[in-house]
Amino acid sequence: MTTTAPRLGTALARLLILAAALLGTLLAGAAPASAHAALTGSDPKDGAVVATAPKEVNLTFSEQVAMSADSIRVLDPAGRRADTGEIRDLCSGSIVRYGVGLRAGLPDGTYTVAWQTVSADSHPISGAFTFSIGAPSTTSVALPDRTAGGGLVGTLYGIARYLSYAGFAVLVGGGAFVLACWPRGASVRPVQQTVVRGWLTLTGATLVMLLLRNPYTGSGELSDAFDLAGLKSVLETKTGAALTSRLLLLGAAALFVAVLFGAYARRTDPKEKKDLAFGLGIGGTVVAAGIAGTWALAEHASTGLQPGIAMPVDILHLLAVAAWLGGLTVLLVALYRAPSVERAAVERFSRVAFGSVAVLAATGLYQSWRQVGSWSALTGTRYGQLLLVKIGLICVLLGIAWISRRWIQRLSDPTRTEKTEGAEESTAQDAEDTEESEPAEAAEEAEGVETAEADDAGDVADAAVAPPAADSERAAQLARQRAAVATARRKRERDADPERSGLRRSVLTEAAVAVVLLAVTTVLTSTEPGRTEEEAARGTAASGPAAVPDRPVDIRLPFDTGGVDGKGVVRLNLDPGRTGANALHLYVERPNGKPLDVPEIKVAFTLESKDVGPLPVAPDRIQTGHWSAGGVQIPMPGEWRIQVTVRTSDIDQTTIDKNVKIG
Repeated sequence: MTTTAPRLGTALARLLILAAALLGTLLAGAAPASAHAALTGSDPKDGAVVATAPKEVNLTFSEQVAMSADSIRVLDPAGRRADTGEIRDLCSGSIVRYGVGLRAGLPDGTYTVAWQTVSADSHPISGAFTFSIGAPSTTSVALPDRTAGGGLVGTLYGIARYLSYAGFAVLVGGGAFVLACWPRGASVRPVQQTVVRGWLTLTGATLVMLLLRNPYTGSGELSDAFDLAGLKSVLETKTGAALTSRLLLLGAAALFVAVLFGAYARRTDPKEKKDLAFGLGIGGTVVAAGIAGTWALAEHASTGLQPGIAMPVDILHLLAVAAWLGGLTVLLVALYRAPSVERAAVERFSRVAFGSVAVLAATGLYQSWRQVGSWSALTGTRYGQLLLVKIGLICVLLGIAWISRRWIQRLSDPTRTEKTEGAEESTAQDAEDTEESEPAEAAEEAEGVETAEADDAGDVADAAVAPPAADSERAAQLARQRAAVATARRKRERDADPERSGLRRSVLTEAAVAVVLLAVTTVLTSTEPGRTEEEAARGTAASGPAAVPDRPVDIRLPFDTGGVDGKGVVRLNLDPGRTGANALHLYVERPNGKPLDVPEIKVAFTLESKDVGPLPVAPDRIQTGHWSAGGVQIPMPGEWRIQVTVRTSDIDQTTIDKNVKIG
C-alpha cells in the first residue's frame, strides 16, 4: 500500500506548541547550573570570629576543581584585597583542598571570602562567606548575588547545550534509521533535510558553547565571548579540548552525510550498495561514538566513582538515546512528508527502538546508582527529583511506543491489508463518481476563489479555439483544478486508512514527549548529583572541613554551658595530625577572643567505623585559657570523632564534638 504525504496540520502545530510550552516551563524553573563539586568546608568557617589573623584561608571541596590566580579572593572591611593572590594546592589523597595566603598585619573586622572555580565535570561553581578577626564589624563588601553560570550567558549556554543534544540525536539517529531501517530514505529529500539540519544544529551549538565558555565560567558578561585571550585559555581546558574535538569529528560526520545522501543513494547494484552500507555503518559508528565521547570525557562521567566504567557506559547511553529519539524524528518526518514509507521499514525501526530501550535501561540503572547513591538522595535532592521526572517521561514514552507497535502490527496483518486495499478501491471509485463536483470545491479551498465545474472534453475543445493568452490562462486553471482534485483524492485515501493515521498520531505524540524528555536530560546533566549533594551536606553538618593528612588538625568548637561565663570557643590543635604521637593544644576563649580560664577540660578520640575508643586525654593547664598534652597516640587513620568536655563551674559543663579525617 502506498501512503500519501499530507501537510502538517493543526494537530502537529498544537503538539509542538504544547511541547515548547513544557520545555519553556522546565527551563524557566531550572536553577543555574550547579556542579559535581561542592564546597564542604572552610577554615576559618563561615561566620567564625578568630582572636588573631590566620595565615591563610583554606577551602575544601568534594571533588577536584580547576583553580586560577583569582579563584579565591579575600577582601577586608573596606573592600581591599587582603590576600597575597598565591593559590596553594593543599590536596592530599582524596582530600581536595586549596588555600590562599593572607597579608601580614591585618586589622580587626569582618572579612569577605569570595571564590569561583570550575568543577572537573566542566560546570562553574562559586560562593562567598565572611569571618571576623577580633570582633565583627561593618563592611562595605556586598556578597555577590549572581551564581556562576547564571544570567543571560548561562541561559544562552543552556539553550546551546539542549540544541547540541537534539542535533546529535537527529544526526546519529537519522543516519542509523536510513542505513538500518529504510535504505530508500537516503534519496527522500525531507529525510535528507532533517539529517543535514541535525548536523548544522550540532555544529552551530558547539561553536556557540565554545565562544560562551569564557564568560560562562568567568565574568558572566556576554561581551567577553569575543575575548581572544579568554578563548585561548578555554582551549587549554578539558572542556575546550572536548568542544574542539567535537568540531573536528563533525567534519568527518559531514563526509558521512555527503556519502550517505550522494553515492549511497545513487547506487543501484544491490551488492555495491550493501558493501557501501557496511562501510558507512562502521565509519558512522566510530564517528558517532567519538562525538558522544566528547560529552563523556568532559562531564559527569569523567569524575566521581568508577570513571573508567562510567565513560563507556555514558557513550552507550547517548548512542541509544540518539538511535531511539533521532530515528523517531526521522520516522515522523517520513510519515508526514515522504511519498511513502514501507511497512518493513517501520517494523525494523520498532526492533531498533526496542534494543535501544534495553540499552538505556541497563546504562541508566548504573548511572542512577552512581550519581544518586541512596534512596534519600533520590527524593531529597534536586538531581534525584529530576531523575524521577525523567523516569516518568520514559514510562509515558514507552506506553505510547507500545501503542505505535500495535498500529504497526495491524499494518502488517494481511487480512487488514486486504480490507484496507478494498477501502482504497472504494474510496477511489467514490472519488471518480464525485470528480465533477470536486474540482470547484477543492480549487476554491486551494486558491481561495470560486471556480466553475468544467467537463474535460469541453475544456479541451474550448482551449483549441481560444486565443493564445486565454489558452494559457485556461490551462493554468485546469492544472490547479486537477491538483486540487488529486489533493482531495489523497485526503480521502488517507482518511480511509485508519491504521496509518493512528500510527502518525502516536509517533507524533512520542516526538512531543521526547522533546520534553530531552530538556529534562539536559538540565539533569548540569545539576549536582544527589550523591555529591548529600556528601556536601554531611560535610557542612560536621561544622567545618576535614583535616588534610599530614597537616595539623586545627578546629574551632563553640560551647555554652549555660552558667556565668559559660559561652566561648575551644580552639583545638593536633600536630602533626596523623597516626602515631601528636601534640595536643587547647585554647579556651571568650566570645570576644580573650582567654577564658576554666576549671577543667577533657578530650576523647573515637573511631566509630573500627569500634576504637573513646581514647581519653587529660591535658595539663599551661596558662589562662591554654591546655596541652604531649604524646597523644592516634593508632590508625580514619574519620575520628573528637569530643571536648568543658567545665566552667562546679555544676556547669558541656560536651562538644566534631568529626575530622586523620591520615
